[in-house]
Amino acid sequence: MPSHLFADRPAQPPEPGSVDALISQTRRLRGEVDAVRRDTVVDDDDAQGRWQRALCDLAVHHLDDLRAHLGQLKEGLPPAAETVELPPAAPESGPEAQTRVGSAEWNLLTDEVSWSDELFQIFGRSPEAGALPLDELGSTLFSEDQPLLTAWVTACLVDGKPIDGEFRIVRADGRVRTLHMRAEPVLDSDGCTASMWAVLRDVSELRRSQRAVRESRDSLQRRREIAQTEHRLAVELQEAVLPPWRGSLRFPHSSTGTLDVAAHYLPSATSALIGGDWYDALELADGRSLLTVGDLTGHGVTATSGMAMMLGALRGMAMAGIEPGPLMGWLNQLLETSVQPALGSAVCCRYDPARRVLSWAQAGHPAPLLFRRGSGRSLAPPEGVLLGATSGASYGQAEECLEVGDVLVLHTDGLTPRSIEFSRADGTERLLELAPRFSAARSAQDCVRMVIEEFGESEREDDACVLVARVGS
Repeated sequence: MPSHLFADRPAQPPEPGSVDALISQTRRLRGEVDAVRRDTVVDDDDAQGRWQRALCDLAVHHLDDLRAHLGQLKEGLPPAAETVELPPAAPESGPEAQTRVGSAEWNLLTDEVSWSDELFQIFGRSPEAGALPLDELGSTLFSEDQPLLTAWVTACLVDGKPIDGEFRIVRADGRVRTLHMRAEPVLDSDGCTASMWAVLRDVSELRRSQRAVRESRDSLQRRREIAQTEHRLAVELQEAVLPPWRGSLRFPHSSTGTLDVAAHYLPSATSALIGGDWYDALELADGRSLLTVGDLTGHGVTATSGMAMMLGALRGMAMAGIEPGPLMGWLNQLLETSVQPALGSAVCCRYDPARRVLSWAQAGHPAPLLFRRGSGRSLAPPEGVLLGATSGASYGQAEECLEVGDVLVLHTDGLTPRSIEFSRADGTERLLELAPRFSAARSAQDCVRMVIEEFGESEREDDACVLVARVGS
């Protein structure tokens, strides 16, 4: 049991200089925290920002309480009739916002009750109405808290146990406040309880701030769990839709001009943003081959489900023999009528192995890169706007004759970081600089490895796909 306070033992005030230094430090730290709080921009949907703002509010309340306590410590324990001026501590208005700590003493021998002016303000009670006797204090409490206070007071007066707890009161104006009470018995020279002395602190704003922190933290946790679930679903959907083959793919099997194809998906730097990037290579029913890469705006399940819709439609129309230009027009119309509006870019190539001719169309997408005998160039793009951008848009179609040993590279624009330092043109130039290495590569898979070595460590904000096709004899 802690030692009791004795009525005949005078309180020893601390050195004023050390307390002044602590008050100055607290005031300075409070200003710095308040500046951080003001700079925290909070949107309605920003759970992270609300959580940070609530933490700042809680820290400010703690520092206000500390400064108030240090102010009373500097002044020493005041007589009941005197008023101790405390610094502003809460963002509320009204007298109680200025002083949230009060003291009281209940004399058991004379039935005298002494309240500080601050305590009258906390209870919303005028000094003319007088201080509440100890046996009437419970009448201001919530009914659920009354038995708790009764047990505390009994244990304090009978067994000498100190009180350290909280309860709720209803003021005369109907406002509910939460008070923290610390009390100890004061013993006379014979060791008998002569009175009970207490300090009561209004912690309503503090508890409100703690509740706000807890609720915003729980909300943030729920958002994180939802984001994790959506990320897992997006990954599973992406893996189900993208081609299942790994390594190199060779087709057609019974013709000259065989294509050696390899592709790779590169996640974003954080691996948390699953976008709508796709790639595909498919042998068609007429012996020709489909090569395509594309990207839908957005991230998460919405983007991957849209990508699944687009890639499924593209495969079906290619199998039906629709040429790349008209195919892009149908994809544009599909995206216009979809439930989830989005924009997309794509390139679609149809390769005829018998003639070694590549027919292709694009929709606002980087053009394929052609590498031949140690040099590379970007193919001249036919007309084509972003998918979903313009109703009834028409898309041109171009042809390119390929030769044995040519390397064709298709990629999405997330391959390179888009910033002040890097642009789409910079990424194209870096790819074209790989031409000498591509000419020495033995397979499309080797070319993909070179691209990954060049761009794999880049701090990409978005995911990306790259597809390489190498023309065989």
